[in-house]
This record gives sequence, C-alpha cells and structure tokens, in this order.
Amino acid sequence: MSREIIGAAKPRIDGPAKLSGTATYAADHYPPGLAYAYGVFSSVAAGRIRSIDTATAEAMPGVIAVLHHGNFPQLHRAPNQFANGTKVDEPRLPFEDEQVYYPGQFVALVVADSFAAARSAAAQVEVSYQDKPPTTNLAQGMAAQTPKPDPSTGHQRGDVDSAWPQAAHRLDVVYTTPVETHNPMEMHATTAAWDEAQQRLMFYESTQGVMFARNTMAAIFGLAPEQVEARSPYIGSGFGGKAWIWPHAVACAAAARRVGRPVQLVVPRAYMFTTTGHRAATHQHIRMGTDAQGRLTSLAHDTVNSTSPVGRYVEQCGRCTKLLYACDNVQVTHATVAINHGTPTSMRAPGATPGMFALESAMDEMALQTGLDPVEFRRRNYTDIDGSLDKPFSSNHLGKALEQGAQRFGWSRRDPRPGSMTAGHDVLGWGMAVANWEAQKVGASARVTLGRDGRVQVSCATQDIGTGTYTVLAQVAAAHLGVPTASVDVDIGDSRYKPGPISGGSWVTASVVPSVTQAADAAVADLKAQAVAEGGVLEGHDPETLGFDAGRLEATDGASFSVAEVLAPQRLASASGEAKTEAGLSEDYSYHSFGAHFVEVRWDPGISRLRVARVVSAIDVGRVVNKRMAANQVEGAIAMGIGMALFEATEYDPHSGRPVNNDYAEYLVPTHADFPEVDVILLDYPDTNFSEFGARGIGEIGLTGLPAAIANAVHHATGRRVRDLPIRLDDLMGQHAV
Repeated sequence: MSREIIGAAKPRIDGPAKLSGTATYAADHYPPGLAYAYGVFSSVAAGRIRSIDTATAEAMPGVIAVLHHGNFPQLHRAPNQFANGTKVDEPRLPFEDEQVYYPGQFVALVVADSFAAARSAAAQVEVSYQDKPPTTNLAQGMAAQTPKPDPSTGHQRGDVDSAWPQAAHRLDVVYTTPVETHNPMEMHATTAAWDEAQQRLMFYESTQGVMFARNTMAAIFGLAPEQVEARSPYIGSGFGGKAWIWPHAVACAAAARRVGRPVQLVVPRAYMFTTTGHRAATHQHIRMGTDAQGRLTSLAHDTVNSTSPVGRYVEQCGRCTKLLYACDNVQVTHATVAINHGTPTSMRAPGATPGMFALESAMDEMALQTGLDPVEFRRRNYTDIDGSLDKPFSSNHLGKALEQGAQRFGWSRRDPRPGSMTAGHDVLGWGMAVANWEAQKVGASARVTLGRDGRVQVSCATQDIGTGTYTVLAQVAAAHLGVPTASVDVDIGDSRYKPGPISGGSWVTASVVPSVTQAADAAVADLKAQAVAEGGVLEGHDPETLGFDAGRLEATDGASFSVAEVLAPQRLASASGEAKTEAGLSEDYSYHSFGAHFVEVRWDPGISRLRVARVVSAIDVGRVVNKRMAANQVEGAIAMGIGMALFEATEYDPHSGRPVNNDYAEYLVPTHADFPEVDVILLDYPDTNFSEFGARGIGEIGLTGLPAAIANAVHHATGRRVRDLPIRLDDLMGQHAV
C-alpha cells in the first residue's frame, strides 16, 4: 500500500470542494447580524492627520460607526516574536496615532449594514493632512540616508578585500530588483465575532498561520490564547503575504467588539499594494573573482533593501551566496533604508529569489569572462560542504540536477555566441541557473482518529495555501495505516486543533508528517488496547502481538477484526491518538535543496517580441510524496519566475509616493499565453539525514534562480546584459543594457 500511495500522482482530495464552490474562504462566512467594514485610506505618503470629519458619513443610511485614531480602543502591541507565535511585520496598531507613514495606510474605518453602504460612506469621510515630502523609492532612500546594517544576517570568512584584487578574473557589478506585490486571487479578508459573555473572539482569516493569528490577536486584545479561535480552512494562496496578522484584521476585530455584531472586512485590491506587504526593492553589489582555471577565489554580495518607517524588514539576498559554491573568501552583508511604503514581508523564497537573480547572473557573466560553459563553470565550483557553517550538506545532488537538466534540455547543442541560434524569425537564447533553498523543519502536533465507520480522520492546526497539504497528509496517513487515501479525512486550518506550523518556508510536509505518523501509531495502540481489554474481541491477548493493516486488526492466530468490530463491544465511537514532534535536526549537517533551470527564450527583433518558450527544471528535494503536486509546485514557481523576470514591478509616483499600477489591469503578471513548454524533473533522492521520511520542502525552490536563467538566456539571444528587473523591451532595443 505504501509503495502505491507515496510518490504517486494522486489528485487533490480538496479539488471537488474547490471546483464545486463549496469550499469556504474567509469572506464566505455570514454569521447572523453580520455588518460590513470598509477602510478610509491615507491619500498622502507622509505627515500627520490634522482633522477627520465623519459627520456626513455617520448620517448616511445603514452606517453604524466610524472608527479612527480619536475614538479607537486602546489595544496592546504584539510582542512580535516568532518563538512565541506572535510575529508581525507591521508592529504599529491601526489608528494608533495621527501619524501617516505610507500612502494607503488605514486612517479610518466605516462599519455599516451592507458592504455598499460602508463603501459609500467611506468615500464621504473627509480627512485633512499636514503632509511632508515623502521618500518614494529605494534610490531616493539610498541618496538621502546611510543604510542601516543588519549584522545578524551577514557572513564573513577569509579576506575578500585582499583576495579580490589578486584574482585572475574579476567582476564588479550591481543588480536591482523592484517592489513586487503578492496579489493572490483571494484578497485579504477577516470575518470576526465576539462572545462578550465568555470574553471570546472567533474570526475567519485568510492566513497562512492560524496559530500565529490566534496568538497575535490574543496578545493585542489582552486575552489568553484559549479565548481566541482563528479559522482558515481554505486560502486563495498567500505567497508569504498572509503569513502574519496585518492592520485590517485588528481593525475588523476591534470594530466587531465596538458595535456588538460580527463584522467582515475585505481589503480592496488597490490597497493590497499598500497595507498587506510586498517584496522589498533591492540594490545588490557583487564582486566576484576567480583564478585562471575559473575557480572562485573571492565573493562579496552586499545588499540594501527598502523597508518602512513602521516595521523593519531585511531581505536576506545573500542567504544562498554564502554557501552554494566553494570559495574561501566570502562576504555577505545586508542593510536597509526606510522609505514611505508599507512594510515589506516575505514573498516566495524570501531573500533567495532576488539574491539568486544577482548571484546566478554574476555566475553567468563570470563564466563568459573565463571562457567556460555556464554549466561547466558551476560544476567547477561545486561543493558538498556548506562553507558558512563548515558542515557537509545532508544531501546534495546538484551535480545530478545539472546533468539530467542539461541532457533533457539539449544543452550540448548550444552555440555560445550571442545571437547565433535562430528558428525562423526568432533568435534563440539558451540560459541556465542553479536553484537553492534551505530545508527546514519545526515542531508540530497532530491527532488521528479511527472511526467505527471505517474512516480515518487527521487533524492539525496547519493550513493548505493551495500547495496540496490536505492531500499529502491523507496520503501519508493512508500509507502508514495501509488504507486507501479515499478513506482519510483531513481537517486543518483551525486553531482549535493540535498546534501545527505556519504554511511558509517549505516546511509543512517535513514538520507535520512525523506527528501524523506517530499519532496514527498512537491511534492503533488505542485500538489494540480496546481489543485486549475486558470484554474486547481479543481479550487477554498481548497487544504487542497484534498488527494493523488495510483497516483491520490482526492477531497471530489469523483472527481479523475491522475497527467497527473492535469498538462495538466497548460501545465506543472511535480510537484516537495524538503526537507532538520537535524539529530534531542533527547539528552535524547543513540542510538544503538544490536544482537547475534551463531556459529557452525567443526574441523576434523585427516586431520586438520576447517570450520564454521552454523551461526544463531538475529539482532535488529529497523524497517526493506526490509527483503531480510536486510538479505543480515547480510549474507555479516557474510562472512566478517569468513574472519577476519580464513583467512584475510595483510602480510609484516619485512625487506623491502612491502606487500607480495597483490593479490587475496594470500590474502585469504572466497569463496562460505567456506560459512556456515546461518539463519538471524530480530527482527523488530521499534525504534520510534530514528525516526518516526523507522529504524536504518544494514550495519555494522552483522560483529561485529562474529569473536569472531567463536573463542569461536573454543575453545569449541579444548580447545585452540586463541587470535591472523586470527586463523590458526598451532594454533590448535602447542603450540601457550592456
């Protein structure tokens, strides 16, 4: 049974609910007496509120209340600590004072009987500002401020300053990436209700972490965590932007308490560009040196990223640079400058995604300078030791990824001369880059129940953000118990269940699987105990001699009983077990996943058309639990990588600081027409040093390196090296690239 389930391309068990529309999201809940909230958002980027006139709005039909800094309840800031589950990116509470730090900041909230009434009234709230000139982009910030270093995320070994001038080949370049906005299809939403008699808050939230949401709201409202319930059974994706609580959730819960009714607040698409996070803009300076044979002798990667005045966020672009290649002299630094934007946050493979664009673009540039093929240059600098920790990797099959990816792509047929490969009117560009992401595992708990009806229930307070967690947990439980996947029900996304991890960092599968298998063992042990107890079907037997397979308890004498037959004499509905597991990673290894992307772009100079035509990605993430969903994860990451390389950039008015393309019409993302032919190779080498199960996370790694592979392919096609994302047509036609 295990061989038939684990690794199989099983369909998603939550698919029917999503396709039929019965899956309920945060804004799909309508408790009795529901009121609706709509925000009033700052029209200036910096300054203070001089006055708020709410009289007209309050007099409108259906309006219940208008909240702002003058009448908002006094709340507590969250401790903002990952360890105790209260992490936030924007520690400032909504309406905490009259100060304005970024455009689109909440300055008031209208609550009304209907969404239309709340929105109409919000437009009638008149706010007067005393504004001041804002800092609107990273370049302005770097010109006006000294970047604030973050020593805790840096790394230094050897002596880069001495080694680099002596290198046979040297590279000294700057790469930049713009602000990217997450833009999941489901907008941020909260539906909150209070039970004042019990002093309890229950809220539905579009969140990647129900336990973090619960703990954070409890801290803010001065409650015990047990007095708060956070629920998020389905999420319309998050990409990191829904990891932590944002001001809208706090404002919604406070409004519900104030008006004594459940309240729902959905953040409008335009203001998801301002108040719910984004990927920070980066300025990355790389100095790279090699010896005459093309082996790295020095590598410096210094990053400055934009952050906000109300919450510092460090984009760790050098997190892969310090360990990916063999080099004795390495320097990684990170620093920030505050600009008048909302607070940045994690976006898929944070740090590594923009960082690998810079690193892998530089590796391509250096390969050309040394006269080496880009694949050979990376092979020559391969290492199985994490130089930043001086520890071996738990498992590293980057060499296999390079070999299999190159073979499947046909890399050996590549003519290295830029512009030399054609197909009809198109000039072909072939580029490649390495992928890398850390493998992580955190503590988790789970409960497994064996029911009289023959069904198995798995529950855990983790979430499925669209990555397939429902299905993975069903597969693992089914394989471990020897039952069909169709007989397993999975309940997640509710803080009332046993604590589970936030859905981020590619760690859910590795973290929750051990607790599920151990909880399943505990449930079987409970079933055995009922069987051998007085009056049981196997009374007096030694439970250690009993087995469980295919939904039946088996004795050595051949006797076999279904779960229902075991439980019936005891008049029990179920047998259940719980388990709690810790991260438990050995300190003997460094844990990472690896991969290689090979990309073909086609450039038609006659009509100035550039497109990604073909991608081959070979990914090493340990054991593969579900081939279909694993490939889907990489394919989705490829789409995001195309977006980062060719389309996505949040544009701000340089004078007002307001985002000017804050909608799906003008914030460009890839469509189906932009998606290339894709071939995903899953190497499937179980990493038993990482865990007994051997599976590392796959959600993030497919994005890392892909934008660089596209940029490298563009250089091969056009001869133009574009170091500032996204790549625009005028970069290829004008004088901006080199």
